[in-house]
Amino acid sequence: MFRTPSPADPTELTGKRAFVTGGSRGIGAAIVQRLLDGGATVVTTARTATDETPKAATFIQGDISTLAGVLELTAAALDQLGGVDIVVNNAGAARTHLGGISSIPDEEWLDALDLNYLSAIRVTNALLPALREAGAGGAIINISSAAALMPVPPLAHYGAAKAALNAYGKALATELAPAGIRVATLLPGHVITPGADVINQTFADAMDVSLADITAGVPLGRPGDPRDIAEAVAYLASDRAQWVTGVTLTIDGGQLPII
Repeated sequence: MFRTPSPADPTELTGKRAFVTGGSRGIGAAIVQRLLDGGATVVTTARTATDETPKAATFIQGDISTLAGVLELTAAALDQLGGVDIVVNNAGAARTHLGGISSIPDEEWLDALDLNYLSAIRVTNALLPALREAGAGGAIINISSAAALMPVPPLAHYGAAKAALNAYGKALATELAPAGIRVATLLPGHVITPGADVINQTFADAMDVSLADITAGVPLGRPGDPRDIAEAVAYLASDRAQWVTGVTLTIDGGQLPII
């Protein structure tokens, strides 16, 4: 069971303006709430809001799978925020194909790249001028996946797109370091979210085991909670991480082998 940490410092991110994609539920909603708890002003986006979407954030409906959609969305976000200091590229999803790699249709490879990789590039490029204008201290945090390091055939398209995101984050960190803008990439493992539950249930049904069996075996004794990822984002977005950039951090309770 997730143990609630000490209350967040409500002033740590005061004055910071954050934009979070995929913030309507799951990991994204937890990130939005944690940034709000730290004192940041937050705009978030998804195709639809849900009951999980933090009410204190400004929600803008949008589609980041196209350049036109991103440009419209980021312009609206900057109008609300007046600038930006923190960008969290969290949006991501994929469908499971139990038939393996050859059963994944061409359009789903393209969709996986658009949503899980290219969307982050589009959002970042659109917001970079505002990040640079804000000066040193900005942070870009990309939410990748442990599937980028240990891909499985039914989700090869998802793992490949997230692996590309990892490489992009490394290169971007090098380029932006002279401007004082930091870049980090987080790789969540088995985190209990609505989207992950659908994927895990598909695997469980195929193997004739329970959903709990799929998420068992984590060395730290439990699957992840969205707040586990949100806490890492809050650290990386804060001045506590002012000398941290270019990192790729796996957060999985010790499930992946050390490589």
